[in-house]
Amino acid sequence: MGEKGARLTADATARAEQLVEEWQPLGPVTSKKMFGGHGIFHDGSMFGMVDSKADVFLKARGEDSRVFEDAGSTKHGRMPYWSVPPTVADDEALLREWAQHAIDGIDR
Repeated sequence: MGEKGARLTADATARAEQLVEEWQPLGPVTSKKMFGGHGIFHDGSMFGMVDSKADVFLKARGEDSRVFEDAGSTKHGRMPYWSVPPTVADDEALLREWAQHAIDGIDR
C-alpha cells in the first residue's frame, strides 16, 4: 500500500483505528493489516486504505475521481484510490462525506 518493502508503523495503525471509530456511523467499517498498511472496509468491501506513512486514500471512480483530483488528490499508482488532501483530512465532517462517496462507489 506504500512503497515496496515498507513496514507497518504505529502511526498507520493508530490512523486506521481512528478512522474505523469515526466512520462507524457509516455502517460496519473495519480495517485489516495489508502490505505495510491497512485496508479500510465497509461491510467486507474495501473502500479506503492507510499506507505505512499513515496517509489516507479513498476509492473513487468517475465523477468522484474528478472531484478528488480538483481538491488536490493524487492517484495511488494504478489503483482507483486517491489521496486525501490535508484540507479534507483536517475536517472530520468533510472526511466522513468523502468516505461515504467512496462507500457508495464500491463495486459489490
